[in-house]
Amino acid sequence: MTTKDTRVPSAANYENRLSRASSSAERRVAEGDIELHTHHRHRIHHEEKHDLADDTNPLVNLTQEEVIANAAEYARTNGLEEYEELFKKGGLIAQNPKSLGIGLPLLTDQDRADLAHESHHRWAQNSTLYSLVVLCSLAAAVQGMDETVINGAQLFFVDQFGIGGNTSRDTWILGLVNSAPYLCCACIGCWLSDPLNKVLGRRGTIFVSCLVAAITCFWSGCTDTWWHLFIARFCLGFGIGAKSATVPVYAAECTPAVVRGALVMMWQMWTAFGIMLGYVADVAFYKVPDKPDITGLNWRLMLGSAMFPAVIVCCQVFFCPESPRWYMGRGEHRKAFDSMVRLRTSNLQAARDIYYMHVLLLEEAALKRGRNRVLELFTIPRNRRAALASWIVMFMQQFCGVNVIAYYSSVIFRDSGFSPISALLASMGFGIINFLFAIPAVYTIDTFGRRNLLLTTFPLMAIFLLFTGFSFYIPNEKARIGCVALGIYLFGIAYSPGEGPVPFTYSAEAFPLYIRDVGMSFATATTWFFNFVLAITWPSLQSAFTTQGAFGWYAGWNIVGFFLVLLFVPETKALTLEELDKVFGVTTRTHAKYQASKLPYWYRRYILRQDVEEPVPLYELDLNFDKNMVSGSIEEKV
Repeated sequence: MTTKDTRVPSAANYENRLSRASSSAERRVAEGDIELHTHHRHRIHHEEKHDLADDTNPLVNLTQEEVIANAAEYARTNGLEEYEELFKKGGLIAQNPKSLGIGLPLLTDQDRADLAHESHHRWAQNSTLYSLVVLCSLAAAVQGMDETVINGAQLFFVDQFGIGGNTSRDTWILGLVNSAPYLCCACIGCWLSDPLNKVLGRRGTIFVSCLVAAITCFWSGCTDTWWHLFIARFCLGFGIGAKSATVPVYAAECTPAVVRGALVMMWQMWTAFGIMLGYVADVAFYKVPDKPDITGLNWRLMLGSAMFPAVIVCCQVFFCPESPRWYMGRGEHRKAFDSMVRLRTSNLQAARDIYYMHVLLLEEAALKRGRNRVLELFTIPRNRRAALASWIVMFMQQFCGVNVIAYYSSVIFRDSGFSPISALLASMGFGIINFLFAIPAVYTIDTFGRRNLLLTTFPLMAIFLLFTGFSFYIPNEKARIGCVALGIYLFGIAYSPGEGPVPFTYSAEAFPLYIRDVGMSFATATTWFFNFVLAITWPSLQSAFTTQGAFGWYAGWNIVGFFLVLLFVPETKALTLEELDKVFGVTTRTHAKYQASKLPYWYRRYILRQDVEEPVPLYELDLNFDKNMVSGSIEEKV
C-alpha cells in the first residue's frame, strides 16, 4: 500500500518556505545559519513571522480541529483505521503535552489519569521497555569484557609469544595486539553499522555483531603467535564497532524523552559492568594450570570467557520489539505503532508518540537536501554542530586517559610494586568502582544534565591523574602502592558518572533520524580510533615519558576537554530526539561566546561563593533568551 504524505499545514509550508530564494530570517533559522534571539520576532514582516517557541512543536500553530482532522487522516492513510479515535486523542495531547489532557476534548477521565501517572511517575515504564534495556545492557557487558580480558592475559602471552621485553619492537607489538579491535572499529566496523541497519534493522545488527564477537573471542583463545592473536582481535572489531554504533541508538529511539538519558546511559554503565567482569575473569583463571598439550590455558580461558554474554544476547534479541523510528524511516507505520504499543504503558501514549514522531519527522525531512548523507553530516549546519559536539565527547572519552588504565592497569600496578596476582585484584577493584559510581549518573544525567556532568568531572580527573603520576616518585614501596591505587580509584570515581556514560548517550540522540546511523558511525569511529591510539602508544609513551610524564600528558588533556565542552557542547537533556534540531540551530559562535561570557559568573559564584544573579539561559526548550544579557556576544542579522 502506498502511504500518503499526510503533512500537517505547518510542515507543508515549512518545505515551501525553505525553497524560497529569499534572505528571510525564517529560512535562515530553519537551516541553522542565523543566531537565535527573541527580538527576531519583532523584526520579521508580519507575513513571515516565525515564533521559535512554536516551531519546537509544529502542532501548536494549528487549531484543535485541524489537529483532529490531520491525525484522523494519518490513521486512515497508514493502515491504522481502527485506531482513528485514538490518534485524534493522541494528536491533541501531542499538541499540548504539558496540559496532561486537562481541558482537551475527546479525552476521558481515565485518559487524563494515565497521563498524570506518566508525568508523576517517570520510572513507571512498560516491562517490555525494561526488557529492552536489559538486552542493551547485556550487549554493553559484552563490549566491556571484550575490552578488559586482555588486561590480565597480557601478563602471560607476552612471554609465550616473545614480546615481553622492553625494546621498542616489543612495546609497539604489544600495543598493536591490544589495540587491534579498535583499529578495525575505527576503519571498518563502525561504518558497517549503516548498511547493516538498513538491511537487518537494529535487532538484526545487534544479533550479527554479538555473534561475531562470540566467535572471535573463542578464536582469540586458540591462537599460538602474536600475529595470529592480532588477526583474531582485529576481527573482533567487526563485532564491537557495529554493536557500539547500534545499541545506544536502539535504546534512544525506544525510550521516552524524560528517562531517555538514564536508560540510554545503561550502555556505558553496563559496559563498566562488563569491564569489571573482564577483571573478575582474569582473577578467576589466573591459577589455572597448563594441560599437557595446552600452554597458557589460563590466559586462553580469560580471552574466551567473553563469548558467553554475547551468546546470551543472541538468544534474547529477537524477543524485543524493533525500533519504531526505524519502521517509520521505512514508511511502515503500522509496524511502528505495534512496536510502540509494546514499549508504552497505554495505547493512548503509543498513539501520541507515533503521531508526534510522524509530524516532527516531516519537519526534519524538510531540512534534508537529498544529497549524500555523509556529506550532509558536515555541510548542513545543524548536522555539523551535532557532529562537532559528538566528536568532542567521544574524543575526550579516550584522551581523558581511562582506557590506559582499563587495558594496562595490571602492568601499571605491577610496576608500582604489586605482585602479579595483587595487580589483577587491584585492577578488579578499579572495575568495581567504575561500575558502582556509574549508578549515580542514572539519576543525574536527565536532571543535572550531560554537559554539567562533564564540566564537573574533567577538572577532578586531571587532578587525580597528576596525583597518580607523581605517586611514582614516592620512595617507600608501601606508600607508593597505596597512593597509586588511591589515585587510580579516585580517577575512576570521577570518570564513571561523567565521561563514562555521557558520550554514547549524547551521540545517540544528537543526530536527526535520516543520518542517525551515519552520525553514530562517525561518533563511534572517533572513539574507537582514539582508543586505538591510546592502546598502541601507551607502552612506548610510558617508556619515553616515564610513567609520571605519561599520566601528566593525559591530565593536561582533561583540562583541554573542559574548555571544549564549555564552548562547543550544548545541553540535550529531556528533549525529544526531534526537538534537538532547535538546540543545534544555535550557531557554534553564538554558543561559544555566550558560554565564555558566563565564566566570570561561575568564578564569582562557585569559587568566591558570592551571591550573584544568574545570567539568562542561552536557550531553553523554546530557545528564548534575552540578547541584553549576553553582553553583545550575539549579533543581530535580520
